[in-house]
Amino acid sequence: MKRSTRRPTRAELQILRVLWTRGPCTVREIARDLGREDSYTTVLKQLQIMTERRFVWRDESARSHVYAARTAARAAESQIVGDLLDRVFGGSAVKLMMCALETGRVSREELAELRKLVDEHRGGNR
Repeated sequence: MKRSTRRPTRAELQILRVLWTRGPCTVREIARDLGREDSYTTVLKQLQIMTERRFVWRDESARSHVYAARTAARAAESQIVGDLLDRVFGGSAVKLMMCALETGRVSREELAELRKLVDEHRGGNR
């Protein structure tokens, strides 16, 4: 099977976040963490699709199948941000960061961390 180069959907990302946070989980555990206990079969179907798309592994050794993310969170984030950077901002990281800062969702702590990262990338000179 060819490796999927498509990005995860919003619903798939929600499931991946659970797996990245908790580690391997059963369908029931994932549904509970998503607040969707009443949607067990929907979550199961989504995980089956994600298995086909190679976003998750399925361990079938136990009665309840256990699912785990195939990709680390950082790798998936990098792929998604890279695609966003190319499609929306023409490859300009500056435009991406300016847009992110203009949303007003950046806390003082996050802004301080961004300043620190910029300083590190330019050799620590201010």
